[in-house]
Amino acid sequence: MSNYRRPKLTGVPIFFTVALADRRSDLLVREIDLLRQSIRLTKAERPFGIVAWVVLPDHMHCIWWLPDHDTDYPTRWRLIKSRFSRGVPKGALRASHVRRQERGVWQRRFWEHLIRDEADYAAHLRYCWINPVKHGLVDRPENWVFSSFRRDCLIPG
Repeated sequence: MSNYRRPKLTGVPIFFTVALADRRSDLLVREIDLLRQSIRLTKAERPFGIVAWVVLPDHMHCIWWLPDHDTDYPTRWRLIKSRFSRGVPKGALRASHVRRQERGVWQRRFWEHLIRDEADYAAHLRYCWINPVKHGLVDRPENWVFSSFRRDCLIPG
């Protein structure tokens, strides 16, 4: 069994990358309402702040703030992923998925990075916003509807 060494720092933003098992899938944008509901329910039970979030067809990037003295983001991700997975068809299952009672929807792990300073924060924020352009989904960040860029950078009406 893996033994991950995660820093126990509190009060710092954390950047995440979370991906589907099938990197050719468009499940996240096709089932965006289910994903949003899974996040909402988890956030209501175990609060966290959302600095930035971008959902692409097969993966997502986000930056969170956790409450003071709380470092339990793995449980939050487990809840989001399991809630979402229960609402979609099972993916391709290997024996290890069956043993662990997984549905084969997500990659098991996620990538996290504790933001070090303002420059690191700005770089990861830009990364969230530019990612749909990088993947050729749109020509400008504001054209991607599944991004907090629209919430944070566009002036309403």
